Amino acid sequence: MTMFAYKGRTNSGNPVNGQIEAVSTDSAAGQLLERGITPINIAEAKIKGNQNLEQYFEKFNQRRPSLDDMILLNRQLFTLVKAGIPLNRAVSGLLETTRNNMLITALGDIIRALDAGYELSTSMAQHPKVFPHLMVSMVKVGETTGQLENAFLRVSSMLEHEKETRNRIKAALRYPSFVVMAIVAAIIILNIFVIPNFANVFARFGAQLPLATRILIGVSNFTVHYWPYLLGVTVAVAAWLRHYVKTPGGAYTWGRLKLRIPVIGSIIHRASLARFARSLATTTRSGIPVVQALNIVIASEENPFIGSGIELMRATVERGDTLLRSAAACGLFTPVVLQMLSVGEETGALDAMLMEVAEFYEREVDYELKNISAAIEPLLIVFIGGIVLVLALGIFLPMWDLSSAAFHHK
Repeated sequence: MTMFAYKGRTNSGNPVNGQIEAVSTDSAAGQLLERGITPINIAEAKIKGNQNLEQYFEKFNQRRPSLDDMILLNRQLFTLVKAGIPLNRAVSGLLETTRNNMLITALGDIIRALDAGYELSTSMAQHPKVFPHLMVSMVKVGETTGQLENAFLRVSSMLEHEKETRNRIKAALRYPSFVVMAIVAAIIILNIFVIPNFANVFARFGAQLPLATRILIGVSNFTVHYWPYLLGVTVAVAAWLRHYVKTPGGAYTWGRLKLRIPVIGSIIHRASLARFARSLATTTRSGIPVVQALNIVIASEENPFIGSGIELMRATVERGDTLLRSAAACGLFTPVVLQMLSVGEETGALDAMLMEVAEFYEREVDYELKNISAAIEPLLIVFIGGIVLVLALGIFLPMWDLSSAAFHHK
């Protein structure tokens, strides 16, 4: 919650000013109107000292709701609304069982907005970090058609598929990630602790060392003497990259590069397209026009590179072209999927075909995830074999030469 300073007038016309705590300026204006105050100016208050520190820690402790939180929220809202419980009472009941601080803040603000006469979708739209744009749009359609409980059911179903896909990808990448981290740790230990000991042994003999050995010793000496600088550069580069990928250009570049990572890139690509197809099928099934549904999907797409392709689709459809030709122009889909879209447009069952597309991609993702270990293990074996070969050439061959020379000397 943020503290806002306001100036306004009461119903009798008297000027008033003060401070009010709210999530946004719109929320603050709503609270003032409830109190009978017409706001004239609302601005974020400047808080100093300990209050500013407390506000910082409050914001730091607030994390975005997880997929589990949102799935549970939508399931509970579906059950409560279907049972005929008024929205303000339903949201109040959820407020008592929610554990996420950011979600608690948002639900509290929604309750006040509902009591003031605002719609649920309008209240949710004031919290874009909590409620995704797709969920807000689905709720808006549900309010318009009188099928709000179905909107919550569809959103929860879509989020469950999203969670399942993410969990499968994380589980498949866990083993390769641990292996790579172990290799990196082994290289650091060898450079800092092991190779210097061998270098001291070689130095006592004063023999001419092979090129591979001299390179290993040089890299080790550099690491030992300049590790603070290397650590600082690594942290600085990591911080810069983290900032860069949050910029529009950086997010677009990273989104494109992710799709080109060997083995993993195709999985990420297909999973993203499965999510796109399922989201578009869900929105069109709810009665939203295709152009508006594409706008909703674009706003909820996490990969800006894929989002730009969907934006091209939307612009082409908006000009009057078919979804099939617009999908072919963006270059994201395979011929099989384009054929399924063609059938969907011809038969008028576009939402059903889009769901088939989503399931098609999900089956491919599931198949590739099951075989990802078989695809990555040869690469890891070659990488580990290369490290062992370098160590053998750089360390053990000179030791063998020195031991052979000592033996012949005797």
